[in-house]
Order: sequence, then structure tokens, then C-alpha cells
Amino acid sequence: MANITFKNNPVTLLGTEVKVGDKAPNFSILANDLSPVTLEDTAGKIRLISVVPSIDTGVCDQQTRKFNEAAAELGENVVVLTVSVDLPFAQKRWCAAAGIENVQTLSDHRELSFGQAYGVAIEELRLLARSIFVVDAEGTVTYVEYVSEATNHPDYDAAIAAVKALA
Repeated sequence: MANITFKNNPVTLLGTEVKVGDKAPNFSILANDLSPVTLEDTAGKIRLISVVPSIDTGVCDQQTRKFNEAAAELGENVVVLTVSVDLPFAQKRWCAAAGIENVQTLSDHRELSFGQAYGVAIEELRLLARSIFVVDAEGTVTYVEYVSEATNHPDYDAAIAAVKALA
């Protein structure tokens, strides 16, 4: 498993670490209207999955805004999903206030289905570790970043370049 810290304290990640070349694991999480969303719902599209501990924190806010801007330029065959354990209502309210229109925020609060499938569920905090996954249109993982310190930014340029290489 990836070695992750949260505020410089080691944390335990639950689930299975995902690697480049793996078939992307499916999951069942919630959209802002409480409808279930799975990886299969975006089959045939390139997926940039941005994982944040909580949408209401500074780095998570910036990460979501950065990928929202990028999504506008990545083309119609690309979907950007932001996954956190925030309640769907909080995600919806945050998106409305922030003017986020190109990213779909999804909640893993109910079962940690995504967190365990991608090895990012932080046992001690019941949050998700900051990470990025790019999944091609066939469902293969082509890029992975587990950010070693959960309060740091991911490598935005590398993630966007990984998506552009597929588009």
C-alpha cells in the first residue's frame, strides 16, 4: 500500500492499491441528487478521478477548481469526477457557491465503496486520501498518484497530461 500521512501523521489506508495497467475497480457512490453512480456509468469516456479529503478545505477547493478549469478544455470524451466523503448536500451547496460546472462531485460517505476499491479510505479519519486516477475509455488505469501527504497538492500538470495523451 501507498505510505500516506495526514498532517505529517502516518495513516492506515483500507482497500487495495490501484496501479497503472489495472482494470479500474467499479464502485457505487452518490451523486448530489442521491442517485447511485458507478464507474460503468461513464464507460466509453476517459475519466479523471480527483479524490479529496473534504471539499470544504483550502487544498481540496483549489484542486476541484483547477480540474474544473481543465475539464472545460479536455473535450467531450473526458469526464472529471471529484470524490470525497462529504455529504451530497454539502457538495451541491459548495459547487453552487463556487460556480463549478465541469466537474461532477460524488459522495462516498455511505459505504466507502470507492475508498476501499481504490485503496484510499483513511481508517483513522474516515476520509479519503488525496489521489488522482486516470482511466481510459476501455476501463484501464493509465495514471495514478497517491499524494504522500494528504494536505499537499497533487501534480496537476502530470494528471492533465495523462488525460491529454489519451484524448
